[in-house]
Amino acid sequence: MDKQSIAQGSSHDDHFREVTKMVEAVKSIKDAILRSQYRAASNANKEQLSLYYGIGRYVSQNSREGFWGTGAIEQISTNLQKDLPGLRGFSAANIKKMRYFYEEWQSIINCSPAVSDLAINENLLLTVNRQPAAGDFNPAEFLQLGFTHHMEILAKTKTVEARLFYIHECATHFWNKYTLIDYLCSDLYGKRGSLPNNFTQTLPNPKQALRAVAAFKDEYLLDYINVEQIDEADEEDIDERVLEKEIVAHIKKFIMTFGQDFSFIGNQYRIEVEGEESFIDLLFFNRELNALVAIELKTGKFRPSYLGQLNFYLSALDEYVRKPHENQSIGIILCKEMKKTTVEFAVRDYTKPMGVATYRTSAEMPEKLRNAMPDIEELKKLLEK
Repeated sequence: MDKQSIAQGSSHDDHFREVTKMVEAVKSIKDAILRSQYRAASNANKEQLSLYYGIGRYVSQNSREGFWGTGAIEQISTNLQKDLPGLRGFSAANIKKMRYFYEEWQSIINCSPAVSDLAINENLLLTVNRQPAAGDFNPAEFLQLGFTHHMEILAKTKTVEARLFYIHECATHFWNKYTLIDYLCSDLYGKRGSLPNNFTQTLPNPKQALRAVAAFKDEYLLDYINVEQIDEADEEDIDERVLEKEIVAHIKKFIMTFGQDFSFIGNQYRIEVEGEESFIDLLFFNRELNALVAIELKTGKFRPSYLGQLNFYLSALDEYVRKPHENQSIGIILCKEMKKTTVEFAVRDYTKPMGVATYRTSAEMPEKLRNAMPDIEELKKLLEK
């Protein structure tokens, strides 16, 4: 290689590093700004929710029990406007929303006797009557959201579990009202699946994030894998190469398992960064996602360190392989075993879209279920008929 080529290569690498640093800097500053804005807004939200919940309770107890006559809420709104000129947010429709807010959450939130009749605060005595919501209810997250966010969630969801899911996502990912509406309309809760991932944080377009969530399962049945051959291998890296070889040998079946929108690009796909070679186990392209999908195979238990390597691969793919019209590359760790909470903690601070799934072979299925499954050839014959 001549000096000019080396200089050009070095210049390109320097540019890549500068762009990477700039992207990281923008993200860090943006996150700091958003967190600061949310901290400021959350204090106001706590006061507003406290007031609205208390008013909602007062109105509910008097209007539902028949103590007030017809049109009482409208009259109260009118009188408030007269007594407090310029007062906003206390139309008859909004007061009814406050009542609805209280009535939808009063079975979840039980106020301490020390709290005044028209207030709630951070010293809530919180109980939930069902699981798994009890473990998910976070008072700080609940009080962090604005009333508008809460009303959007209440209007478009019916279960406590779904509502707590959207509250958590809004609070942790700083969703504005329009992002929340997009995810509610697209039913992120219903389509999220159980694959632990960071798609909603790392893919800027909500629709793209939903497509990514829907594209992958949390577990795949690879019933064509030669388990005996894998078990005979002694070392973990040899196991993974055997697993890869078996998948490539049955690549059509593997694609049918993952979905019809996947196209196989290659195995041990070579990428080079600063003269150092790396090899991605399996590389696909997904037409629905319009994105490269890198899959790393692991025959053992998930380890958080696997994500660092995959994150590097995705950065290299986006820099050197991805076409200008394509979306961000996505990475999947396909391993033998994982603990979902561990994975969720591990993936959430990475900037590249990644998820973790497990696989099973037919030998690991319950015998009753295994015997109930038709032979592949028999299934083909049935389909032909």
